Amino acid sequence: MPELPEVEVLRRTLEPHLEGDRIESVLVRERRLREPVSPQLSRRLSGRRIERLRRRSKYLLVDLDGELTLAVHLGMSGRLTLRPPEMTAENHEHLVFRLASGRDLRFRDPRRFGLVFTVATHRLAEDRHFRHLGAEPLEGGFSGQMLRRRARGRRAPVKSFLMDARIVVGIGNIYASEALYRAGVHPLRSVTRIAAPRWTAIGASVVGVLSDAIAQGGTTLNDFSDGLGESGYFQVSLDVYGREGLPCPRCGASIRRIRQLGRSTYYCASCQR
Repeated sequence: MPELPEVEVLRRTLEPHLEGDRIESVLVRERRLREPVSPQLSRRLSGRRIERLRRRSKYLLVDLDGELTLAVHLGMSGRLTLRPPEMTAENHEHLVFRLASGRDLRFRDPRRFGLVFTVATHRLAEDRHFRHLGAEPLEGGFSGQMLRRRARGRRAPVKSFLMDARIVVGIGNIYASEALYRAGVHPLRSVTRIAAPRWTAIGASVVGVLSDAIAQGGTTLNDFSDGLGESGYFQVSLDVYGREGLPCPRCGASIRRIRQLGRSTYYCASCQR
């Protein structure tokens, strides 16, 4: 599933090509996404100028003139890619945004877990998709000590805590495993048993892992590509995720895998006690 770094890479690659362009029309081939695409989508978007691109958690936000925002969530397998209009459509291209510049912005989603909807820009924070979301880990105010404060009164394992979007957004399964490895914290450790210095290390590791992933174009394990169709390559830099049985880059012990909340967690039992 595309996580925060992948959506940020998507934003950065699309931004210089889309800002200032205009949506002329929207072709909807399939409305049955995770939530049905509104029959009014084309009418709402047609003729609007693209003012800027933002990101909130794992949502790409396209701010348009007239105080309207187009929100896109890639779900598990979505791609949003600029293509020339003469290029043959791929399977599962459910929406096509026709641009005044003559290009297409195509949304492809084989599993149809993605979302495409509009919301009034000034009411974005109140919308049901966004109002529960926690802190942005790459913005001011985020730190390990902020995490420590939010952990008071909780007993969850630290990996589950980091993946709780009500606490902090965008730290999905891959990056939670990688951040805890860098911080030297066992993923099953209760948040009640983590001291202040270790919280500082966790916060720094979260920022470091996410920043490194963005710099390397995100992680492409299956479906992800950026706005120009290029794959990321952070997967070659992963220290523990997907490396069960391989040697730890730090100490040489075998990487282990366990299941947490139905998902695989990777760690080094020697480095993460």
